[in-house]
Amino acid sequence: MFTNRLSLFSYIFSILLLFTVVGTVYAETLTVYSGRSKSLVEPIIKQFEQKTGIQVKVSYANTTQLAATLLTEGDKSPAALFWAQDAGALGTVRKKEMFEKLPESILGKIPSNFRDADGFWVATSGRARVLAYSPERVKMEELPQSVFDLTQPMWKDRVGWAPTNASFKAFVTALRMQVGEEKTEEWLRGMKANGAKKYAKNTPIIEALAAGEIDLGLPNHYYLLRFKKGDSSYPVAQTFFKADDPGNLVNVAGVGVLKSSDNKDAALKFVEFLLSTKAQQYFTSDVFEYPVIDGVIPNANLLPLSELLELAPAFDLNQMDDLDGTVDLLRRVEIL
Repeated sequence: MFTNRLSLFSYIFSILLLFTVVGTVYAETLTVYSGRSKSLVEPIIKQFEQKTGIQVKVSYANTTQLAATLLTEGDKSPAALFWAQDAGALGTVRKKEMFEKLPESILGKIPSNFRDADGFWVATSGRARVLAYSPERVKMEELPQSVFDLTQPMWKDRVGWAPTNASFKAFVTALRMQVGEEKTEEWLRGMKANGAKKYAKNTPIIEALAAGEIDLGLPNHYYLLRFKKGDSSYPVAQTFFKADDPGNLVNVAGVGVLKSSDNKDAALKFVEFLLSTKAQQYFTSDVFEYPVIDGVIPNANLLPLSELLELAPAFDLNQMDDLDGTVDLLRRVEIL
């Protein structure tokens, strides 16, 4: 059949090349809608691809926008997973019965306060709302004890917030559930009247504090820690309000598998990987978030989770599913 060894070698090489091409074309692909930013999660996604051989196609966007997209697409969505920045967006999609119930092998890894009550989504990491401030311009004894104190005259034109950001919308959703619509609206109007300065997201709040534009800010806890990693003398500090204050909300990033997906096996592998010790160690060591499983080495820069939960308000994250109501409120107050 083969006239010489060279033609035999060429034949074998062609067959191997064909298998390589076919394997590439037909490699398993997983589509993820991610409200988590690319810079934070791409490294762990790459590790998942290397470990499993599953290719991950990611659509990055604002968590609120992605939740709205999923509701519009319905069972025609190409997404197999929704990886959200907060529990509120997960609750919104969950309420429309778009998630597949997760197996006990996954649910059993997560504390009940960090997952959907009926098992349709789980947290992948935890984060806290904090009060960031300029230690050069604000004395410790001057710091407000409650998020509601920020409307006082002494803080006029001195506070920064990010009302269009998904984490802020989640905070307002939780605030509505804790203190009611009327008091939440009163606080929002009070902040606006007191000259709260708007920023697109949390990072610019930290930068504005360092630049002297504002003296107080309302970000999530990990933004400042990223600045401090590069410059330990960065001129911003952060703290919490008094224990149980709504301003100390502990929220989560989390993930759910879409019921409409025809690739649930790969989706579940992805969820399992996010809850692995390796991924959880990445979230706490590199992203400065709180792990949601046991057996992870704590980050010394973070307040221990047990102490954090003592400061946090007693609040069920499953109540954060009325994102539409929050958006309506923010528009009514003319903040969005």
